[in-house]
Amino acid sequence: MAIITQEAKIHDIAEKIRNGERLSIEDGLFLYETNDILGVAQLANEVNSKKNGDNVYFIENMYINPTNVCEATCSFCGFKRKPGEEGAYTMNEEQLLEYVEKRWNDNIREFHIVGGHNNEVPFDYYLDTIRVLKKHYPNAAIKAYTGAEIEFFARISGLSMKEVLEELVKAGLDTMPGGGAEILTERYREKMSPDKASTDQWLEAHEIAHGLGLRTHATMLYGSIESKEERLIHMDRLRKLQDQTNGFMVFIPLAMQPRTASMGLTRRTSAFDDMRTIAISRLMLDNFDHVKAYWINIGVQLTQMALTFGADDIHGTLIEERISHSVGALTSQGITRKELVHLIKTANKKPVERDTFYNIIKEY
Repeated sequence: MAIITQEAKIHDIAEKIRNGERLSIEDGLFLYETNDILGVAQLANEVNSKKNGDNVYFIENMYINPTNVCEATCSFCGFKRKPGEEGAYTMNEEQLLEYVEKRWNDNIREFHIVGGHNNEVPFDYYLDTIRVLKKHYPNAAIKAYTGAEIEFFARISGLSMKEVLEELVKAGLDTMPGGGAEILTERYREKMSPDKASTDQWLEAHEIAHGLGLRTHATMLYGSIESKEERLIHMDRLRKLQDQTNGFMVFIPLAMQPRTASMGLTRRTSAFDDMRTIAISRLMLDNFDHVKAYWINIGVQLTQMALTFGADDIHGTLIEERISHSVGALTSQGITRKELVHLIKTANKKPVERDTFYNIIKEY
């Protein structure tokens, strides 16, 4: 029986990619196991160059977490508080507007809104959050509420997920973030986020959103108890839904952050894992236009490296990110446009400022 060498196997995978054939989960496992990480990077860079050229996208956006009160008990979260617990908060309209006004500048294109599953307030609270922001900042896109939050809103309101999304769209919702996906297998969800939407419910929320004309985002939170195969099953489930709806704009692999900043390197994903996962994401998700390197989680220098490992988007300015920082992210909470442009240019790529929907605002 012929022994297939690593070189032969990566050559076969390269041929599949160049012929437009979809990679299998077995192919993905080989890419995770091969020592030839630069060969994997080269393939991902080739695919990305065909899709996006030298363009690297970013957005001026503001991160808002209206409440940190949450009924769920996800084992990876340091952000949530129980009702009445020290540090628990729920912004009212006045506090929301004050928060935004202090951080606002006229270049901001998007509000990125996620929060706790707070069942102390009615569904109207979540609708009003969008209405208030739309009224006062009509030109900023509202990217709000994860697929898991949509399922939660359906439970507390008695509405179907479709009715929830219809109400949110009426209030001014423009798109959904990709959070709440974590890892889309039930083994993982039962252990890590047992109180949140199931795999099928998360996918259904996005499928319904796509059917209503919303284009949305998809994430994967990797680096804890999941196997490499589960990461690839997650990607496969996303690309199958994308085959049906073409509603996802971008895939965002998110490195798990440890509970506190003081936890050592052994509790963090390695640089090799981060780069390899971005590259494999680019190769597996053949029907996604964009793959994002999230500088908040992997740091600005690895984000630069990611631009030759298949990533073409580095997210945005954020102003003040809280969720990853509540569990030990070591990066700053915000970054300037000037810094983002420098980061991209010094990686020999072309900085492109975009809006939420990847329409080009300015090329640098």
